[in-house]
Amino acid sequence: MISNKLDTEDFEGDDLDAAELGDELYEHHRIVVDKGQELLRIDKFLLGRLRNTSRNKVQEAIRALAVEVNGVPVKPNYRVKPQDTITITLPEPPREGRVVPEEMPLDIRYEDSELLIVNKPAGLVVHPAYGHWQGTLVNGLAHHLANLPTGRNGEIRPGLVHRIDKDTSGLLVIGKTEFAMTHLSLQFFHHTIKRSYLALVWGTPPGPAGTIKGNIGRSLRDRKVQAVYPGGEQGKPAVTHYEVLESFGPVTLLRCVLETGRTHQIRVHMQYLGHPLFSDATYGGDRIRVGQNTGTYRAFVENAFQLMPRQALHARSLGFVHPVSGEHIYFEAELPKDFSAVLEKWRNWAN
Repeated sequence: MISNKLDTEDFEGDDLDAAELGDELYEHHRIVVDKGQELLRIDKFLLGRLRNTSRNKVQEAIRALAVEVNGVPVKPNYRVKPQDTITITLPEPPREGRVVPEEMPLDIRYEDSELLIVNKPAGLVVHPAYGHWQGTLVNGLAHHLANLPTGRNGEIRPGLVHRIDKDTSGLLVIGKTEFAMTHLSLQFFHHTIKRSYLALVWGTPPGPAGTIKGNIGRSLRDRKVQAVYPGGEQGKPAVTHYEVLESFGPVTLLRCVLETGRTHQIRVHMQYLGHPLFSDATYGGDRIRVGQNTGTYRAFVENAFQLMPRQALHARSLGFVHPVSGEHIYFEAELPKDFSAVLEKWRNWAN
């Protein structure tokens, strides 16, 4: 029996112009071995059972401890036995299409032989999709690194293990080898990668801190946006933790931590809570939600929208275990100018 479950972490998604290709960046398989199965090396067994993979990918997954038998990581020479339960994480097979390398400025905060950390500006689509075949982060990465995994022949999605929205700024980790991609993907799957976001929302959420739980999936009324299904009848489980950092009256600055990583998770969860992100046109934050829509206040808010004509969301920090050294590493990215300018504007208003 084979059951394939696709999942992804941080995956705030790519504003659907890119996310239309699908939310998942890697695959999770579960195989229960038949009763009559002969003893066979696990790499050979998996090669014969999994589609669109290679012996190298399987062996890299085993080296990255991403192949478990009965809940325990195994070595390549392990021989499968009848009734074994095998789980495996593999990078998603590359989609059809070619990436055209493009020279562009990349704000690289860290780089070694296995990975790099890039601070993505707002407005930059992460990877090619319908309507955005050029000018994406992946096009720039293809120029910066000619031999990214899954990109040697120009396929889409070289090096990516997660994404953030087009109009969200902040940190992304890029795997430069198959081993790094698999190892990082496994950390995302097990929720061990630490990520935090800064978000400016309308109103003041309840309490100094809180947790939002509710399945997230495509809206039944508008397939271009996400919706919360609190009863769990649709979508995938999603958990967002928030902490109030600063209150300005009509708006509040939050620190958000993702326990899962669904498309638009913070944006749709905050809308569901009744506190959409400031200037988020997709989820209703691009109009006055608190205060009278008149006079000086209206002019003030409209000016703030002009300063930041995108959702007020920034991927602030990223921490994980290095795939090779085993060292815990941590990175932070300062707020971009538009976000800082809007915060200062609201501080002055509050004072």
